[in-house]
Amino acid sequence: MTDIADSQAPPAPPGSRTYNGWTRNDTLEDYSLRYAPKSFRRWTPYVVATTALGGIAYLADFAIGGSIAVAHGFSSALVAILAAAVVIFLTGIPISYYSAKYSIDMDLLTRGAGFGYLGSTLTSVIYASFTFIFFALEGSIMAQALELGLHIPLAVGYVVCSLVILPLVIHGMTALSKMQVWTQPVWLVLMVAPFVSVAVQEPGKFSEFTHFAGDSPTGSNLGALGVGAGAGVALSLIAQIGEQVDYLRFMPDKTPRNGRRWWTAVLGAGPGWVVLGALKQIGGAFLAFCVAGSAGLGKADEPIRQYVHGFGTFAAPVALGLATFFVILSQIKINSTNAYSGSLSWSNFFSRLTHRHPGRVVYIFLNVGIALALMEGGVFGFLNTVLGFYSNVAIAWIGAVVADLIVNKPLGLSPSYIEFKRAHLYHFNPVGFGSMLIASGVSIAAYFEAFGAYGKAFSPFIALFLAMALSPLFAVLTKGRYYLARPDGLEEPLLGADGLPSAAVLTCAVCATGFERPDMAGCPFHQGPVCSLCCSLEKDCHDSCKRGGGAPGPVTLGLPTVRTGDGSARGGGAADRMTG
Repeated sequence: MTDIADSQAPPAPPGSRTYNGWTRNDTLEDYSLRYAPKSFRRWTPYVVATTALGGIAYLADFAIGGSIAVAHGFSSALVAILAAAVVIFLTGIPISYYSAKYSIDMDLLTRGAGFGYLGSTLTSVIYASFTFIFFALEGSIMAQALELGLHIPLAVGYVVCSLVILPLVIHGMTALSKMQVWTQPVWLVLMVAPFVSVAVQEPGKFSEFTHFAGDSPTGSNLGALGVGAGAGVALSLIAQIGEQVDYLRFMPDKTPRNGRRWWTAVLGAGPGWVVLGALKQIGGAFLAFCVAGSAGLGKADEPIRQYVHGFGTFAAPVALGLATFFVILSQIKINSTNAYSGSLSWSNFFSRLTHRHPGRVVYIFLNVGIALALMEGGVFGFLNTVLGFYSNVAIAWIGAVVADLIVNKPLGLSPSYIEFKRAHLYHFNPVGFGSMLIASGVSIAAYFEAFGAYGKAFSPFIALFLAMALSPLFAVLTKGRYYLARPDGLEEPLLGADGLPSAAVLTCAVCATGFERPDMAGCPFHQGPVCSLCCSLEKDCHDSCKRGGGAPGPVTLGLPTVRTGDGSARGGGAADRMTG
């Protein structure tokens, strides 16, 4: 083994990189490519959970539930919605827990859960696709409300629905938390009001709903093909867990004092979103049944028409205005989250491919721009087709991640913690990346009827089963060797005595900024610790610290002063040894 000083590129001088104002502003940037430090996570579990749940105010659930019921009838729609909800809830538990514990977003979690540093770029695109597809669907719903309530043409409404989101999202969690907390009670009252009114005035409607046939060839009866196809559409929402953990990464550390509140917040705002989501889908199916007689089956899945009818049962003179307000409020709440999460995902994607990071704010405009193009292209008219196809890829990704968290880690087939930094990861890990590619490829073939009608209907379940089966199989076959490319190389422990990420602060040798220990890696090229972002953006080192996957070494690093969480200082100068 040779000393790293003999590696292929000469050391660069410390403090050689600076970032623009957007990137340096923590309020705007929200640690978009990093571990969320303890010093920034100043919100209570209640505020974090409320902000995360505020993002599920979307009305696409009503449109999805309505479209499933119209296409497949009551019984098949109900079973499909509940089956998808169970899958989404169970897969969401480990993802929410690991994200909240290690204070990382979905992209960083995926890197360390079997995909590798570059392998997770594909999942970044999958996740970004989720955010702009649903931004487009939610924006279309809002534009429909503007057209019906304010007579604004759809094409103009799409632009309005896009631009109104930008000011809120630019200021990140700081602005979004306030908006979601203050608007949540109003939204909940308006959402529930039509159902309460119908229950009081026309209770017989609910029993009539059980006989709703829609366009289903099997009528209102249960049909296996209808259940599979309907569940496939509902399962497109499985990637919503990524948006939930974009907020859950700001949870405070779990302690004996806040343990119950911490778990309540993580489970309620993590996988728990789908409980309300399933109820909204069933509600959308019910309102579609109620409005089908007057609006026709073709318009019955439009939430604005559903709520005009619903508010009309108790506030007929102002029903249109009230429904328009409700739809606008709902869509602002959810599209703020879609745009925010999309900016995080695109930031991660482009930083790895281009080694540049102009700031999260730049990618807000990219994400919203793509969504606007989809809206103008009429994406709402292809709702079931778009979501049915997307669910095959999304569930393969989520299945591979979940298998690593609940099978590979407990069995010791992968590291017990989440490692997300470039310096420590292989470019590709066949465990997660390979599992997802195979599972999504087979399920997409099934979706295009390679295995018959039943294969198409249940293609998302094929993706889930294959991904979860292949991940531990590949982990055993590879003996887990593609998870960590080299030892950590820093003296300061990554985790504290309590098992939580350390709050000690180290100064980056490149940007000369202090970051908490979990965001730092020992860098032989720069002869000191570097932050995860500077490591990602470095073009000249050519991953020399990994030397094709193995750690060179032994290596001596002179470390800057380490400041502990209470602000005290101590020397970090003892030499670090990294052995191959």
